Order: sequence, then structure tokens, then C-alpha cells
Amino acid sequence: MAGRLQPNPGLSVTAYNDPVTQTAPQTPPVAPAAPRSPILELPDELISQIAAGEVVERPASVVRELVDNALDAGARQVTLRLLAGGVRLISVEDDGCGILRSELPTALKRHATSKIASLSDLESVHTMGFRGEALAAICSIAEMSVLTRVEDSQESHGWLLDGRSGELQPTARNRGTTVEVRELFFATPARRKFLKTDATELAHCIEAVRRHALARPDVGFAIWHEGKLVAQWRAVASDHADPLRQRLADVLGEDFVAQAVAVDWPLEVPDDGNGHRLRVRGFAGIPDAARSRNDWQFAYVNGRYVRDKVITHAARSAYEDVLHGHRQPVYALFVSLDPTRVDVNVHPTKIEVRFRDSREVHQAVRRAVESALAVPRSAGKAEPASAPETEAAPAWPPASHQTGLAFAPRAPEIGHRVSDLEALWGGASSAAPTSPARTDAWASPRPLPSEAGQPSAPPHHAVRAEPAEAPPHPLPQGEWPLGRAIAQLQGVYILAENAQGLVVVDMHAAHERIVYERLKQQMDEEQLASQPLLIPATFAATPEEVATAEDSAVVLAMLGLEVVPFSPKTLAVRAVPTTLSQGNPVELARSVLAELSQHDASTVVQRARNELLATMACHGAVRANRRLTLEEMNALLRQMETTERSDQCNHGRPTWRQVSMKELDALFLRGR
Repeated sequence: MAGRLQPNPGLSVTAYNDPVTQTAPQTPPVAPAAPRSPILELPDELISQIAAGEVVERPASVVRELVDNALDAGARQVTLRLLAGGVRLISVEDDGCGILRSELPTALKRHATSKIASLSDLESVHTMGFRGEALAAICSIAEMSVLTRVEDSQESHGWLLDGRSGELQPTARNRGTTVEVRELFFATPARRKFLKTDATELAHCIEAVRRHALARPDVGFAIWHEGKLVAQWRAVASDHADPLRQRLADVLGEDFVAQAVAVDWPLEVPDDGNGHRLRVRGFAGIPDAARSRNDWQFAYVNGRYVRDKVITHAARSAYEDVLHGHRQPVYALFVSLDPTRVDVNVHPTKIEVRFRDSREVHQAVRRAVESALAVPRSAGKAEPASAPETEAAPAWPPASHQTGLAFAPRAPEIGHRVSDLEALWGGASSAAPTSPARTDAWASPRPLPSEAGQPSAPPHHAVRAEPAEAPPHPLPQGEWPLGRAIAQLQGVYILAENAQGLVVVDMHAAHERIVYERLKQQMDEEQLASQPLLIPATFAATPEEVATAEDSAVVLAMLGLEVVPFSPKTLAVRAVPTTLSQGNPVELARSVLAELSQHDASTVVQRARNELLATMACHGAVRANRRLTLEEMNALLRQMETTERSDQCNHGRPTWRQVSMKELDALFLRGR
């Protein structure tokens, strides 16, 4: 038939409506079920090898466990000897209390320890080790021997225990313990293939000992490799003025201490009545010492080195205002708190901990580092320099003459608000003439030539300097850390002279920080108000975001946010902080919830507020090519010495640099 479709022999057509031609869909063949294995109890040796896989990753893991035991035994000197990066031999020798002969065989058994005996002991661990797995796990994958002696024992010799055979024999030994581990991973050769070169494994072993050394200045450490001394840190004397500073200088170098500020918060440790005390001590590197990697960040909790995201985030947040770009800060921080408020039994290698109140720890670490970094380095006193007795200091504009932000001393201004921009940076006016009563070189500078076509009057947002009388007790020149201004370079930099030599100041960056800190101070003095939204902003939320919003309602209210469940899968933002009312409420809420879920403490609101204030400060600061008088320059220097974080601008760049006389002499080859 002409109109009928001809069947294609190469095409298979299924007639779905025809029960005769319809075929059932083919199902894939079912794989045969695997034979069922019986449930058996694993042998002790295999159990120990499985535990060793969690505890012992490389030779450095063995070093860490053995040094933990040495410190728990009260050692004052720990000596580490290695062969082939620790693969052929790891020997840890200490002068601790030793192990009794009757307890020596038990020490190599699984879950055998003298450090805990009940659940209450586990919940308040004071020692570095506590599980009793290390020696048994190491013995299952390597050849191990223990040589020990107890000083108050009636025997005049020590005892040597062979970990493989269990043979016990007398031997000569002073008080203490020596643990030797030979041929690591000989019983599990597959694990040995994952080790790196001897030099790499040696570096990891040295790093493991270095972390212990930073926390224990009272203990001496020595590391020998292939018969050569590769590192040594002597115990700091107990009568030393600052043992921690000395140990940090010995381990990390003098440059670390020279470019770090001391952290001690709070100075007087409070007690909540239950014996709970939280303290943060250590040293935090200045922003100029930041590195491209985070390899110089050491955090300790009750003397234990940890990698904790709460402490890391808190420390990084403290550097937000002063660190440039993606640079990583350097620090060594030691957190001390009640052992019952921290769980150290959350990771096989004890490298992580969990806090009962992580928000409390986060705030303490951040405040500790922030308060240490807030003190400007320019506030330190310089060595007195010889100056004429008749030379007086440039006067600060008194508070009664301050109509703008200018370079006023840091004092709360009554009646000024952030919204009053005119009151903050003042209007356009020409620089005030020099007081005729002052005839010294500071008050009567030589006029600087202005650029062609540039008006003599400063533009809007310019800094105003008011005439003022000299203070009743002027400071000598040598007691001004940033010295006295001598010139302005290209309308950008201020050149000053102090006891050390030359100081170069970026005037825009410096004034920007001053304005920024004043704005933050005024904002902090006001209540963090919340502004309700006319129409609540809703967004689809994950279960984690919904749970965080419900659990952190009080914290969100403190931040000026109101985020409530609208449905099981939707959240509604009903109010936002007043200062951020023009932003995107959904993005703000998501950022805060994400940070609260990870760190139990949020800095998103403060960060967003500071970004807004930083923009305002940048527009309000004195611009380049603005000609300043010497009085204005000196007023800026004095204000820098009293403004927090004035060493860096709002973007983390330095505001001033010191060029010493030695460096200047080297430029001109003087003394050669």
C-alpha cells in the first residue's frame, strides 16, 4: 500500500499496546552474595597494630608519644637520638621518676597507664598522655626495649625489658627511663613505603620536640642524629625574669621576640566561684612579621600543643584590622583553663580538643591578642637625646579649640555622632597662623613652596590646626618616640628626627588610622541598635542554619540581628544592626550563621561595621599634596603615639618607618 509505512528490518519496534508483542523489561543479573564471614574476636596483636595505625603515622609520632611520657614522669632533661630520620632508631632518654620493676611488664600492655583510674580522671586530664596505648601500639610494629630505674629503689641497678620476648634483666642505669624503638614498621612493611626521605622525617621529629620545648622552658632538650648534635635547648633557670621569652628566643630566634608583643589577658585572673580560671599568655608577632605561610602559629591548651579552629580563628580575627592582604600572623599563645572545661580525648593523636564553652575561649583569645596589638610601637620611649633647654615641644591643640576630628587627644567627645560628618572632620579653612608668642624653630617654620596652580587654602576634609599655648610641662625632645617633624616630602611623607635617626611617616595612612579609631571608639560607646525591617527578608535555609538560628538567638540579638524560623526550611530576617541597614540582610544573616556554626562566635557584624567606618575614615583623612605646617606635622606625630594600632593603616600597610643612623651611615659609607 502506497500510504503505509514500510517496516525497517534494522529497527526493532515494540508494540506497547499489543499484549502479544509487548516484552517485559530486562533486569540486570543479580551478583551472587558474598559468603558470610563469622564475627570473631580479633587477636591482641592485630588490635595493637590497628591502634598503631591511628597513633603512629611516622617517626615523629613515636617521638611525640615518648616525649609526652618523659614530661609526665617529671623529667628535667630529655635527649633524643635518631638514626635514618628515626626509621632505624628512636631513643628517648629522660631523668624522670622511672618505672618500678613490678610494673614494667604491665607498661607494655594495651590500656595500661598510671595517669587515670576512673571516669572523673578522664574528664579532668592534667597529664600529656593518658590512654595507655602508645607503648603497646609501638611495640606491635617495631622492636622496642625499655631501660629504667627508680631512684628510691632498694636495688643498685636498673632493669631492661625486651618488648618482643618480655625478658627482664638487670643493667646499669641512673634514675630515669630510656625507650629505644628500632626498625619502625618492620611488622607492617606496607606502612613503611609511605615514609619520606630521612631528611624529611628528621625535620618532622625536630618539629615535634620543638613544640614541646616551647611549652616547657624548665626542661632541657637535645636532639642527636647519626651521632651529631642537630638541636639543643637548655633549661631556663628558675630565677630568670621571663623564662617564656627566653625559651621563645632560643627556639624561634631573637627576631621573633624582637618583632612580637607580650600577651597576658587578663592581668588578674578572675574566678567564677567554682575554681574556673581562663588565661591567655604568650607572644603575638607584629603585623610586619607576618609570613606567607601559617607555619609559625603555635597554640597550646594547658601545655598541650593543639591545632584548634576556635583559637586559630580568634587569633586571625584579632589581626583583621592591621594585617595586609593574605599574610599569616605569627604567634605563640598559651591558654590555661580548668581541665574539666576542655575535652582532650577527641583525636587519636591528641592534636585536637573540644571546649565546653568555645565562645568564651574565642573571645578571650581575640581580646588578648587585640589588646596587645592595640598599643602602638611608637608609644615606647626613645632614649633621651641632647637638646637645647629653651626648645619647647609643639603644643597640642587644647580640647576647647577642637571643632573637628583633627589631631585631638583621644578623649570622648560629648555631642559628636558618627552621622555628624561636619563635626567629625570639620569644614574647609586655612591653616591657623602661628602664635606670635612662639619664636622657636618649631613654631615658626619656613614656608614651604606650593605647587603651581594649587590654592594656598586646604581643601575640604583637611586637617585643622588651632593656635595654642605651650603646655605647662613640655616633654624633652628625646622622649618623643616619633621625634620632631623637620620637613614634608612631595606632599606625601613627613620626615621627622628622633634619637635613633630618621622617621618617615605616610601622613594619609597615619591620619586615616587616627580617624578610624576615633570612629570606632564613638561607635563602641553607643548601644548597638537594631532596626526592624519593614518587610522581613526570607531565604531558604539548610537544617544546620535553622538549628544555629534557634540555638544562637541570644547571640544574634547581641549582634543586632533577629533571625527566626519562618518554616521548617525557611528563615526570616526581621531586624539588622542600624549601621548596616543599607546592606543585604540575607547575605549578612548567612555569614553570621555560618561563622556561629563553625566557631560559636561571630565577628561578621563587627567586620562589616568596621569596613563601613574604614571607608568613612579614608574619605575623611588628609589627602596627599596637602601642605602641612610643622605644628600640624608634630601634632600628627603626637597623636600617632597615643592612638591604638597607629603603626598600620586601615588596610594593614605600615604608617611609619624608622631609619637608624647606622643605616644612614652605611648608605654614605661612613666609617669605612
